[in-house]
Amino acid sequence: MPPLDKLKEFLDSKQVSYEVLAHPVTLTAQHLAAVEHVSGKELAKVVVLRSGSKFMMVVLPAPYHVDLERARTATGKRDLEVARESEFASLFPGCEPGAMPPFGNLYNLQVWVDESLAQDGEIVFNACTHTQAIRMKYSDFSRLVHPKVATVRH
Repeated sequence: MPPLDKLKEFLDSKQVSYEVLAHPVTLTAQHLAAVEHVSGKELAKVVVLRSGSKFMMVVLPAPYHVDLERARTATGKRDLEVARESEFASLFPGCEPGAMPPFGNLYNLQVWVDESLAQDGEIVFNACTHTQAIRMKYSDFSRLVHPKVATVRH
């Protein structure tokens, strides 16, 4: 089953309202926000971090970068680093590199969300490809993923 179909099946099984958005190829979160005409602060991008051999997702608004010191403090992992794509690509089978959705629970990954994103009514995020995104309520995302919320951006 293609990854987007798996994600849609999961959302449908939880009776979540969402919209699939088709768009031209976008390779950055900021470009996706522009193409979809949404604020970069509503565009949820995924950054994969590594602590030793363990990986986790950090989800934050498109215009921001992960502040590793804040992330280390929030997670309690002093050795936390940004993972290289070559290290984590196999964790997201079928997803185009860099287009993984913020549903770490579907990939057995812990998810941290920046507190600024948690204040949004809706979020938009990549849906396993660089040509599709999903728009949904943040409250539904939070209910399904149970992310830990902290300030992890600068």
